[in-house]
Amino acid sequence: MKIIIAGGGEVGFHLAKLLSYESLDITLIDTDKDRLNYAESHLDIRAIRGDAISLKLMQEAQVDTSDLFIAVTAEEATNITICALAKQLGSKRTIARISNFELIKAQDLISFQNIGVDELISPEELAAEEIQQLLDQSAFSNSYEFEGGALTLIGTRLEDEVPFVGNTVKEAASIFSDVHFMPVAVQRKGKQTTIIPRGDTVFEVGDTVFFITSKEGVEEIYKLTGKTKTSIKNIMILGGGRIGFNAARELCEKKFNVSLIEKKKEKAFEISELLPNALIIHGDGRNAELLDEENLSSMDAFISVTENSETNIMSCLMAHSKKVKKTIALVENMDYFQLSHSIGIDTLINKKLLTANTIFRYVRKGDVVDMKTLNNLNVEILEFVVNPNSKVANYKIKDIDFPRTAIIGGVIKEGKGVTALGDYQIIPGDRIVVCCLPRSIKRIERLFL
Repeated sequence: MKIIIAGGGEVGFHLAKLLSYESLDITLIDTDKDRLNYAESHLDIRAIRGDAISLKLMQEAQVDTSDLFIAVTAEEATNITICALAKQLGSKRTIARISNFELIKAQDLISFQNIGVDELISPEELAAEEIQQLLDQSAFSNSYEFEGGALTLIGTRLEDEVPFVGNTVKEAASIFSDVHFMPVAVQRKGKQTTIIPRGDTVFEVGDTVFFITSKEGVEEIYKLTGKTKTSIKNIMILGGGRIGFNAARELCEKKFNVSLIEKKKEKAFEISELLPNALIIHGDGRNAELLDEENLSSMDAFISVTENSETNIMSCLMAHSKKVKKTIALVENMDYFQLSHSIGIDTLINKKLLTANTIFRYVRKGDVVDMKTLNNLNVEILEFVVNPNSKVANYKIKDIDFPRTAIIGGVIKEGKGVTALGDYQIIPGDRIVVCCLPRSIKRIERLFL
């Protein structure tokens, strides 16, 4: 598969990095020499310096033979234009990154495919959706549902009082043999690497552990980890940009009590007219007195999505000190992800990372029906449908040559989720949820083809 990426910023580089694990033919186009040199020295890709809107450069990149053209520059107008150009020159499929949320909503009215753009991806929309997802399971740092909740991915930090801390996975499984969840990934405190747990993996204090659980297992995780099931009703949002506005609008529609703080006076008045059911406050969210006056301590969740990462982090720390149950900060610097739990913030989100991971889903192959890339972990959660010709069909899990860097978290059978252990026999029609490191994806896909 031949893929051309226009834009070598954080989105383009991360996307190229994800795709490089697939051994694909990747070409990266950018005007910045340093970006391209860095990408070439770290990734197995071809780099071309220049403006992607140039017809000559497009021909040099051999866009006419490309299977996918992805435009992720900082300018949405440029992205739409070069996708249209790429399509005219013969690219089979095009994806454009945009910022205008209205264009996403207008896809039923406007056929962008007619002008050569097959898919539109909005980082702001993705971030707003991620915020809503994170609020659904408020006690946990991350959550994601498969098949309407038949299986759920839940991430939580282990504290001292968790009864299986200090035990291996095998020991914990024997002690709590009747539970309906399975650990699939571990982020060790202060470490950059992600662990796919095995029987000899020891649970440690400070670990952020991700579980795949059936509906019955959610309550069990609450009980064993000491987390309190809390309802989210009162939400404060700092920042009235596209992300803050869209999140506030969606939350108001779901009958949450929303307060939004915006620094710019004109913008605050504009938002107040568009969101009559939200309390819009004109002020500087960095002002501790203002937050106190607006009853920060009475909020169930605090979401900081200003354009400044440091402001978002510091304001969330302030909210955390006021015992706010859930804090979410938007950050631009992906290096901050490792800091989130250690400094007291529940979740950090990065719109560029969300964008790259979403685009990555469009280039999956095999029988992948769903995919989730966790914000702060270098792992992929994949859902496969087993067909009669799959190499895993009619085999017990323990008899499958699965790489150590991957694990089956659960199975959805006839709409019901189950945690599948070694003796479970996979049959055609089963939907298998797999957690794996990126370098193992290709090998895992071969098992399900």
